[in-house]
Amino acid sequence: MASDTKKLKLYSYWRSSCSFRVRIALNLKEFLKLNPVGFVPVLLDGDLVLADSLAIIMYLDDKYPQHPLLPSDIHKRAINFQATHIVSSSIQPLQNISFLNYIGEKVGPDEKLPWVQSVLRKGFTALEKLLKD
Repeated sequence: MASDTKKLKLYSYWRSSCSFRVRIALNLKEFLKLNPVGFVPVLLDGDLVLADSLAIIMYLDDKYPQHPLLPSDIHKRAINFQATHIVSSSIQPLQNISFLNYIGEKVGPDEKLPWVQSVLRKGFTALEKLLKD
């Protein structure tokens, strides 16, 4: 944060949407320097700036091997990565408001919900099948 903003002190409540908007405004420019995509999470570890939850988890797993987050068995680890990628590529994008707005413009409001449900169903079916075995 710029030195002139270090003088600011915001009193807020973490669940307040009004306070949330102010926190975003106070941090947005600095945050966009860290992650120009503008998505969270971003982890700072010294001079390392790491964005993306899966990259952060892999980094933490390697940095702190005494507290593993991921399975050590190669097959279980591969299944874990497959499951996380199903979620991150087939399910999670449909929770992004900009994506939903874009789809709504392309297919219209009447087709949007059935299309989203169909894609989510396909992603969750694949995930359930993978995790069942």
